[in-house]
Amino acid sequence: MAAAQLTTDALAEKHRSTLDQALDTIRTRAYWSPHPEHPKAYGENGSLDAAAGLAAYEALLNGRFELDQPGTDGWTGGEVSPYGPALGVEYPHADIDVLLPAMRAGMGAWRDAGAETRALVCLEILARISARTHEFAHAVMHTSGQAFMMALQAGGPHAQDRGLEAVAYAYAEQTRTPGSADWSKPQGKRDPLQLSKQFTPVARGIALMIGCNTFPTWNGYPGLFASLATGNPVLVKPHPRAVLPLALTVRVAREVLAEAGFDPNLVALAVERPGEGIAKTLAVRPEIRIIDYTGSTAFGDWLESNARQAQVYTEKAGVNTVVVDSTDDYKGMLSNLAFSLSLYSGQMCTTPQNLLIPREGISTDAGPRSYDEVVADLAAAVGGLLGDDARANALLGALVNPDVKARLEAAAGLGEVALASREVANPDFPDAVVRTPVIVKLDGSKPDAEAAYFSECFGPVSFAVSVDSTADALELLRRTVREKGAMTVGAYTTSADTERAIEEVCLEESAQLSLNLTGGVYVNQTAAFSDFHGSGGNPAANAALCDGAFVSNRFRVVEVRRQA
Repeated sequence: MAAAQLTTDALAEKHRSTLDQALDTIRTRAYWSPHPEHPKAYGENGSLDAAAGLAAYEALLNGRFELDQPGTDGWTGGEVSPYGPALGVEYPHADIDVLLPAMRAGMGAWRDAGAETRALVCLEILARISARTHEFAHAVMHTSGQAFMMALQAGGPHAQDRGLEAVAYAYAEQTRTPGSADWSKPQGKRDPLQLSKQFTPVARGIALMIGCNTFPTWNGYPGLFASLATGNPVLVKPHPRAVLPLALTVRVAREVLAEAGFDPNLVALAVERPGEGIAKTLAVRPEIRIIDYTGSTAFGDWLESNARQAQVYTEKAGVNTVVVDSTDDYKGMLSNLAFSLSLYSGQMCTTPQNLLIPREGISTDAGPRSYDEVVADLAAAVGGLLGDDARANALLGALVNPDVKARLEAAAGLGEVALASREVANPDFPDAVVRTPVIVKLDGSKPDAEAAYFSECFGPVSFAVSVDSTADALELLRRTVREKGAMTVGAYTTSADTERAIEEVCLEESAQLSLNLTGGVYVNQTAAFSDFHGSGGNPAANAALCDGAFVSNRFRVVEVRRQA
């Protein structure tokens, strides 16, 4: 191994204050981010500005993505942007029987480096990714279909925040136990029993991070950095349609590890050939001791049942629900909901799907509104928000795959259409599939309607479900969360009693609740260091991003006792 170019002292001088601030913020839950959201914030101190970031992204296209990792037995690729163009990038395909042993080889030195050094190395990786935020933004945009500004913010600083948050939790949990202790037990007149004890956080083994198509960095970074910071090598298995952002991440991580004097094979990439399905093969390998997964419920359930040798963290599917009881800001409620339904064409695991509205209507500051009026007004709000094609493109992005388009088109046949989806032309990308949301009215009392609203319909589809009363809405909410899970719950009410009743349902069923959002914060957005993404307490996910439980079982504390 070459001598380290990045010394521990240099890393501490550069990043220790950031780590300390992150540790403080996960305790206070206040707003803080070291990663700027505004595109114009980049271009100084070695970071790429907009033009340089675009050029760096374009230089990656139509070529081989070299990684110099062991076991490469060929090349594979095939990503096509949801906006139309083929990326033309080929990635190394790994012989797993060669790669996995190579990944384990550096574990001892990485363990012996200690929690602080591991955290500081992770922060250096994140800092270098941050400097290339514009490059990553294009990679995220053209693999996920997010509009550029969302790709820059959610795929860049917000993802980096989530990675840093995981590092902070990992450091806090590993340092909860002291590194050593002198132990003395009095024995009366005899000499005391004395031992010298040493406590070392020890990694479980290789962690497998299975990436998703829609948010490859935002959903991927928590598990990646939580595992790496706790001493585990990480094998990154991207979604086959969203390889590039995670391949870039792996390249940066390997460069930093090598410069810091560690084995770069502590982070490696596993890209599958078309139809190969290597996630199932990898998941049950005995070397894989941790799995992080975001995606369908079916495969998440399979992992939880079959990857018995691994600690499995899953974020699956849920049916997100909003209870509409009453509001003192009707216009604000409609505006907030319209944005939430439209952002990234509803292709977020936190987007509301079911809007439960009493059939006799609701009270508002603008007077009483019937169920039909509320739905019509919401449809008008969405239509107004997306009426201009330029604004619509900036909010909607592109449909990530044909399955989303098929669900959108089928939804119109499930009930009465309150707002029809329309096609939006994108002048910059004529082949992009851009569609506005559909809102379908369903009668919650009819069994045939339940088949539609009681399962996830991922994409720009929402159901306005009429219910007999707010009490019935709460019972339906409870059953939905308990049986199907939910990443988010929203509610609007002016009644203190109703608010307490909604809160009680969410506390009992472990669902994250947002009440009476009418401004610039939306139910489908969460802030790192302050908001928990998922709870781990209902079927939508078995873990939360991010809390102590998300990191503490990625390592074990091993004790060595010596006679004093």
